[in-house]
This record gives sequence, C-alpha cells and structure tokens, in this order.
Amino acid sequence: MLPEEEELARLDSSQKELRDMVILSELDIETMKVETGKFRRRYYEAVGGLYAKLDELDAKIAKARLDRKPNEPAAIARVRAAEQRAKNSAEEAGLAEAQPKPPPLIGPEIKQAYRQAVKLMHPDLALSDPERKRRTKLMASLNRAYERGDLREVERIVSEFGQDPEAIVGEDTASRIVKAIRRIAQLRRRLVELERELEAHRQTDVFELRQTIEAAEARGEDPLGILARKMKAEISRREAELEAIRVASPS
Repeated sequence: MLPEEEELARLDSSQKELRDMVILSELDIETMKVETGKFRRRYYEAVGGLYAKLDELDAKIAKARLDRKPNEPAAIARVRAAEQRAKNSAEEAGLAEAQPKPPPLIGPEIKQAYRQAVKLMHPDLALSDPERKRRTKLMASLNRAYERGDLREVERIVSEFGQDPEAIVGEDTASRIVKAIRRIAQLRRRLVELERELEAHRQTDVFELRQTIEAAEARGEDPLGILARKMKAEISRREAELEAIRVASPS
C-alpha cells in the first residue's frame, strides 16, 4: 500500500469513529429532550394545578389583608407580587394541559433507525452549502419524527434522502484525503457543540428535578404523590386562613 493510501485509510478510520460519536451524541440529546418533555407533563399533571391553586390563595389572602389596611405600601407590593405569581402559575398549568399526549416509548428499533439515518444524512458530512442546507432541513424533520416515536416517518425520510452523493468512489487519492480532513474537522466541531448542549441540558432545573424524582421512584417511593398530599393539606390550611381574614374584616 502506498503511503498516501495508508494515510487515507487512517483518516477514513478516524472519520468513522468521530461520525459514530456524533451520532450517539445526537441520539442522547434527542432522547433526553423526549424524556424530559414526558416528565414535565407528568409533573404538571400531578402537582401543577395544586401549585396554581396555592398561588391563587396567596394572592387572595394578600388582597384580603390589604382591604383591612388599604394604604399600606408594603401590603400593596405584596398583593402585586402574589398576583403575578398566581398569573404565572395559572399560565404554566394551562400550558401543561394544552400539551400533546406524551410520545410513545422510544424503543431500540427506532433508535437504530435514527442512528443509521443520521449516519447517512448528517449536515456536517456535506461539503457544499446547497447540500448542507438540504441535509439540515431533512435532519430537522428526522428529529421531529424521532421525538414522536414515528418509525415509519424516519424510514420515509431516509428513502427521500436517497443515496449519499458524496459516497461515490472513483476520486483521486489526494482529493479524498482533503475531503476526509475537512470532514474530520467538521465532525470534531460538531462533537464539541453537542457535548456543550448535553451539559447545558443537564444543568437545567427540570432535568435535576427529574433525576431526583426518578431516583426516588426507583427506590419504590412516591415523591409526587407525597408532594400532592402535602400541597392539598396546605391548600386547606390557606382556605381556612382566607376565610378567617374575611370573617374578621369589618363589614
């Protein structure tokens, strides 16, 4: 084997390894988004409405106290803050109710199909702007199909993409070496971007909450059920507090 052929073989091997790493990272991110979205909906269904009710009662309590001392600046500020929290909580609860049903379980079959699709059509494998744009558009559709757990749509997108035009052989060795070097650089940049995106998602409050709750559930605990019961007891206490304030208010 000629030296340049050995170098091309080495570059091809490095390129394949990086491509596989990028594909796995892409899969990790999409799976994480799907699972976090499912958890967010489950969380709001369990306690979102209760949080909204608590904040609504806090706003009513603050307003009832203000009615007894209408000219107290601190009381006015508390009412405004409480009403804003209640508004935000109600909006969040409403958004949760409006979300689509959780996607089906992301099983090994669609994960494998997704890996193969990304390996074929990833935008970082394109060496021209038109081809990159075409791949980017298809990748966006692919990610949406994966998030829905739609294996048939993933397969349709792969069929639409067709064969990779840059996989055609017959180019001279020097040109193929240059192409491999450029692809490796692109893949390395993308891998860094994906690692940053993964880490940013892991730092979000909702991801950390999900980790805590799912760890407790794995131990056989029911953290959301316990939280819901505590919040219902707190709602009853605040309803009694509000009623007491209203009864004590001068007519």
